[in-house]
Amino acid sequence: MEKLVSLIIKGMKADRLNAYRIMWVLIFFDLPTETKKDRKIYADFRKKLLADGFAMFQFSIYLRHCASMENAEVHIKRVKRILPEKGHVGMMTITDKQFGMMEVFYGRSPAESIEVPQQLELF
Repeated sequence: MEKLVSLIIKGMKADRLNAYRIMWVLIFFDLPTETKKDRKIYADFRKKLLADGFAMFQFSIYLRHCASMENAEVHIKRVKRILPEKGHVGMMTITDKQFGMMEVFYGRSPAESIEVPQQLELF
């Protein structure tokens, strides 16, 4: 998780050429875990998110960086195919620019930002 937060922080301060084209998909979920079957469904859903390239931001919040809205839509469709029968799942797509405005804290201290190189795009 620290590696993910480090990447997020790096991206927050970098000025990118395509900050409005690059997308982030966020998945928020609250699934039942009362029975053994519920816990298995929860674990399977989480594993499928990880297999699709999502990373845990917090316990029930997963996110994925996508190069474009079209790419984000592909991953959203995949998540819709694996939705469990029970529980509450939310999906949100935001631009890299919006995501970069997020402030991340460790306790009351802001997380340090690290400069990253510009993204190079070949046509």
